Amino acid sequence: MIFRQLFETQSCTYTYLLADEKTAEAVIIDPVKSKTADYLQLINDLNLKLVRAIDTHTHADHVTALGALRDATQCITTMGEFTKALCVSETISDGEFLRIGDISLQALHTPGHTNESFSYVLNQNEAVFTGDVLLIRGSGRTDFQAGDAAQSWNSIVNKLFQLPDHTLVYPGHDYKGWMISSIGEEKRCNPRLAGKSQAEYIAIMDNLNLPDPTLMDITVPANLACGQP
Repeated sequence: MIFRQLFETQSCTYTYLLADEKTAEAVIIDPVKSKTADYLQLINDLNLKLVRAIDTHTHADHVTALGALRDATQCITTMGEFTKALCVSETISDGEFLRIGDISLQALHTPGHTNESFSYVLNQNEAVFTGDVLLIRGSGRTDFQAGDAAQSWNSIVNKLFQLPDHTLVYPGHDYKGWMISSIGEEKRCNPRLAGKSQAEYIAIMDNLNLPDPTLMDITVPANLACGQP
């Protein structure tokens, strides 16, 4: 398998490119529109065919490249079944599988950061792409876009933390330079979750008092249109 972890500096977003070496079919997860040319160059450099582009949820801090990549490559665009983005080619339900060559991605509905957030489990628990629900030593805020701290707890503790400890965690963002973790590591070391009760977690999340993302009023409507005008 070909794997690349890419980073967009303004929103501290991680984008993931995975490809099957035999078929050269590729999938990209959480692409940022401003980096579209870079993604297309990389896909060309590696002699790949982009067959699918996935957003884990409707982003509030950057504009998605789903529409731009579909225009450029004719790839399928995918989001979870509860998205309000009617522009995507298909939606996927909890427990369903996507296959790209020999690569398998299982969709898990993991609401909390938003009510339509999904995570994607790679190749029978090898890794999980968590979007903004579970971060490295943190978790995604729950104070807008129908976010809910109790749902966040349930998604992390009763879904993601049920994966094997060795499962690698690849989040949608990181603000401190961390690139990769694991389920076992986050269970032991995540300060919002390790040794905490659900009530304690909810209290933490309800008192973060974070400002809204700077471009939220622009990005959310844009992303409901797959990043297109």
